[in-house]
Amino acid sequence: MARARVAVIGGSGFYQMDGLTDVEEARLTTPFGQPSDAIVIGTLDGVRVAFLPRHGRGHRILPSELPARANIYALKTLGVEFIIAVSAAGSLRQEMEPQHLVVPDQLIDRTKGRPDTFFGQGLAAHIAFAEPFCPVLRANLWRSAQEARATVHNGGTLVVMEGPPFSTRAESNLYRSWAADLIGMTALPEAKLAREAEVCYAVLACVTDYDCWYEGHESVTAEMIVSNLAKTVAVAQRTVRLALSRLPAHRDCLCASALRDALVTPLDIVPQETKRNLAPIIGKYMTSEPRGS
Repeated sequence: MARARVAVIGGSGFYQMDGLTDVEEARLTTPFGQPSDAIVIGTLDGVRVAFLPRHGRGHRILPSELPARANIYALKTLGVEFIIAVSAAGSLRQEMEPQHLVVPDQLIDRTKGRPDTFFGQGLAAHIAFAEPFCPVLRANLWRSAQEARATVHNGGTLVVMEGPPFSTRAESNLYRSWAADLIGMTALPEAKLAREAEVCYAVLACVTDYDCWYEGHESVTAEMIVSNLAKTVAVAQRTVRLALSRLPAHRDCLCASALRDALVTPLDIVPQETKRNLAPIIGKYMTSEPRGS
């Protein structure tokens, strides 16, 4: 099977990575179904990269329909240790203007009923999630965006809403009162699942609109999002390309051992089917001595 150490999940308007060579496709099936699309694996500046179009080619999958567990699981089985998630986002702050980039550092979950854990079926686990994005990968994206000459904001709270409709004005103003900075539809449950899979994850948010709170500006439309994304794709791709060249050779962040103190159920009493299904995620812990209850 093809292998890659880093993955790029492309959101609205970011459907492919330019410059890939030695390209091959991986079509995987997981215990959680099939990923959004075939995963394209290629070499970019000497780095093997897996690229997954989050909404499928042709943008045919709604945010609430995304097979996030299958996507993250499939990338994990390919050997991925880092995920850069490129996403469209609405701005809740005047200074975060359309066509700017943001590297957020916090999340607020307003999704409803999306499967957001690999665990259950006889195995309980509770990850630490106070810092939802990998700080090392975040810093990398921030520096890379600066070098790419993007107008980029370091940090910010991203509200993840259910969609597919955009916010009401009351909701938009509520999120502003919470000191949130951005709003989008896709970073969750991706970020939670990546942490459970011990994969470093960070978002490069492309600001497309002012949601609907900003009087005197047009309310967000799908056409507006596509138009503004088209203007930021080039700088986002430059940022990602630079970030790939800066990945650390060895991971010493907490993401790499997120399950060490998270697994609650003694593995010797976990059903065999659950252990088989989750082997790519918990395999390194299955060789440890069984825990007490």
